[in-house]
Amino acid sequence: MALTYELIKECKQSGARLGKIHTSRGIIETPIFMPVGTQATVKTMAPEELKEIKSQIILSNTYHLYLRPGHHLIEKAGGLHKFMNWDKPILTDSGGFQVFSLGDLRKISEEGVEFRSHLDGSKHFISPEKAVEIQNALGSDIMMVFDECAPYPADTSYVKSSLERTTRWAKRCKEAHKNTETQNLFGIIQGGMYADLRKQSAEELIELDFPGYALGGLSVGEPKPLMYEVLETTTPLMPKNKPRYLMGVGSPDALIEGVIRGIDMFDCVLPTRIARNGTAMTSHGKVVIKNAKYTENFEGLDLECSCYTCKNYSKAYLRHLFKANEVLGLRLLSYHNLYFLLKLMEEIREAIKKDRLLDYRKNFFEKYGYEV
Repeated sequence: MALTYELIKECKQSGARLGKIHTSRGIIETPIFMPVGTQATVKTMAPEELKEIKSQIILSNTYHLYLRPGHHLIEKAGGLHKFMNWDKPILTDSGGFQVFSLGDLRKISEEGVEFRSHLDGSKHFISPEKAVEIQNALGSDIMMVFDECAPYPADTSYVKSSLERTTRWAKRCKEAHKNTETQNLFGIIQGGMYADLRKQSAEELIELDFPGYALGGLSVGEPKPLMYEVLETTTPLMPKNKPRYLMGVGSPDALIEGVIRGIDMFDCVLPTRIARNGTAMTSHGKVVIKNAKYTENFEGLDLECSCYTCKNYSKAYLRHLFKANEVLGLRLLSYHNLYFLLKLMEEIREAIKKDRLLDYRKNFFEKYGYEV
């Protein structure tokens, strides 16, 4: 395997894990949040800025890159790293979630999924083999198997049949994967909100011996307490000597709660998406910068934050940028939100080192305005 996980310690107070993922493009300290670069770019952010805020790994999207500009073009360019000028690790999701999100625009069969492009309505077909072929061409460090993401809510029989198809597809992905010396294929545990089905999925996929495992089908509309319950029953079933990845989660409370329940890796579009709507995550909760109360507020966005945005620009200026529809406003808030989450993960790692993660959660939640 081109990737190994090193467990450094477990927090005595919470059981959370501190570790390192060793890849050919560098070491990733975990727990970690991965900024999402859907179309080979983290929206509004230059690669140099991502390094400046200590991004260790980013995520790109197989479905979107397959449709535009096409995986063959990216392969001709020398792979995704060269194409987007990023020399650190990249994780690509398989496109499964995006395809299944298309609703009536897609048709699932045992062979794969036929769907219509959200761009121009053209017909396409992605099988497990095709998903692997695309990711092999992209050259990502971590690839994901093609899975079926069951909706929420869904009945037991549908979820059971869906997870069993995901297992069969995972086997096909593993057989199709060629670049095993440089690329690492992770399995995705499904099973909806049902503990017995999550157990079945975990057991079937662990038998296939992937270098890492993700939890899919969460953060799809279920209440957070239910997601945490699924984590509590499923994460202990996952191998201790391999990375554990919770897909699509990025709110500060869910990151902390996920780490406490044994998760190592997270990704989400949340920080950049809400930034484009004028919302910032700060030490004392969310700030909607377009609000009139910031018109003459000449303080920094977050007085406890030392990012470029907070050190150099006032709330009044940021509000002006958004009211004037200036792109710089989106950039500055995106920079801050990503910095905020990456700094949060750094503080979480430090709290695990000191066996104080539950104390950290209590203090953070009180300041941010969450209920502990």
